[in-house]
Amino acid sequence: MIQLDLKGKTILLTGASDGIGKAVAAFLMKMGARVAVHYHTNKISAETLVAAYPETGSKAFKADLSEEIEVYTLFEAVKAHFGKIDVIILNAGVFLPHSVHKTTEDWYAIWKKTMDINLNSVGLLTKLGIDHFITNGEGRFIYIGSRAVFRGETEEYMAYAASKGGLVSLARSVARSFGKQHIKSFIVAPGFTRTQMAEDFITAHGEKKILDEIALNELTKPEDLAPLIGMLCSGLMDHATGATIDMNAGSHIR
Repeated sequence: MIQLDLKGKTILLTGASDGIGKAVAAFLMKMGARVAVHYHTNKISAETLVAAYPETGSKAFKADLSEEIEVYTLFEAVKAHFGKIDVIILNAGVFLPHSVHKTTEDWYAIWKKTMDINLNSVGLLTKLGIDHFITNGEGRFIYIGSRAVFRGETEEYMAYAASKGGLVSLARSVARSFGKQHIKSFIVAPGFTRTQMAEDFITAHGEKKILDEIALNELTKPEDLAPLIGMLCSGLMDHATGATIDMNAGSHIR
């Protein structure tokens, strides 16, 4: 079993009540980190997760990341409660279909919602985080990107792919611009990952369709990403700042 020492680190993790975020939050708390577990609607899941690791002093925080004011409020609440944030993991996101066969108005409404959650909130949290990290002397960002950035997506998910592309460029820019100020920035790019969000796709298209696209014999699980993200939080991979690390079961090899 992997063992990392994350005691004393405070980590803000967005979208931490389900899927990849929940698995990562659990791993980080097992390693001793204090985690600000962000959630939007699934309060029970977030609070149950925190309650499982009382020794860490972690806490759940609610925010709708599509609302600018709530992004500010989330960051300030986490900072006020913990005093210092060491790592920000930008994981929250939506994967909303909006086929070009929709009306332009409906198509664009989903485009805007996707950008607000997947990119605009990330940009704002990045700015708030940079200010905080400069004051504290160091910090790390971990951005959860997507295979879709590098191989494209189907036409129903163009907003998703575009939002994740912007996130990757932002993360690389942070790494280049603030390394001398002891701020590191990493991107983890998953492929199809077996989350509740993905189950709808599996139900509609079948698991075989997805397995046929990957090099391994099983789908990636959220728990498969957690050790890597824990390593990035630990400081042991700081010289990989600016890097994009693919975790897509060999479905897209660059």
